[in-house]
Amino acid sequence: MSFLETTLLGAIAGVTIYLGLPVGRVQRIDERVRVGLAMFSAGILAFIFMDVTSHAESIIQTTLGQFKHGHASFGHVIWLFALLAAGFMLGTAGIAAAERRLMPARRAAATPIAGAAVGGVVTAEEVDRLHAEGALARAHALRTGMTIAVAIGLHNFAEGLAIGVSARAGAIGLATVLIIGFALHNATEGFGIVGPLGGVRPSWRWLGLAGLVGGGPTFVGAMVGFQVHSAPLELGFYALAGGAILYVVGEIWAAVRRYGHRELGLYLLAGGFLLGVATDLIVSYGGG
Repeated sequence: MSFLETTLLGAIAGVTIYLGLPVGRVQRIDERVRVGLAMFSAGILAFIFMDVTSHAESIIQTTLGQFKHGHASFGHVIWLFALLAAGFMLGTAGIAAAERRLMPARRAAATPIAGAAVGGVVTAEEVDRLHAEGALARAHALRTGMTIAVAIGLHNFAEGLAIGVSARAGAIGLATVLIIGFALHNATEGFGIVGPLGGVRPSWRWLGLAGLVGGGPTFVGAMVGFQVHSAPLELGFYALAGGAILYVVGEIWAAVRRYGHRELGLYLLAGGFLLGVATDLIVSYGGG
């Protein structure tokens, strides 16, 4: 498989993320549906978190096995673990710190699934205050959605690396199955981006950017993986993705608890997780 064919198929695997994004434009969503969609997306993200952390751990375990048999130094093992720790901390606490600096005056009422109607407005001052809070909640929701897109993009870059490495090694069958599996898996990730938006209706431009941020790295990763294979590079992106996803899942859970429908949310959480497992089985079937 040539470099051009690899990059083209990597792009196909990444572009399927746009299949789920238009859901964010649907209006008049019932509160139960809003909570269910948010928790469904959290289930998908929970699977991705499990996936990236297991891949990151396997990289360190491989190096640990090499050290055990005298083929690697203990310092190299420590270096990889430090890289994992730094990437994970940057993806969790780093994002939280950056968000606090970007919007230091964010109110507690602003949540990623904001958008419910509020009654009892009787004064002009209260109208202005509610408009300001609504704008703040919208900005926070869109920023949370884009944070999810970034986390998914980091994960998809590592997946693209796997496609590129397989194609370069001549494992055409494996590369093809990886592309099909990742394409199906990426199609579900669009729901993960727009699920927490709730009543906030993003623009088509925002959706286009979110798809590019989340799906584009699959294409870039395939190009990089075809040219260079670097375990530390792959580990770093897995660590960043895992930390960012854990942060976002915590944000979604904190917001959804305020809306109730706990049992429905947990069912949808399980459904999203199982859908992620089902799509990943296609990759496993091909030996990925």
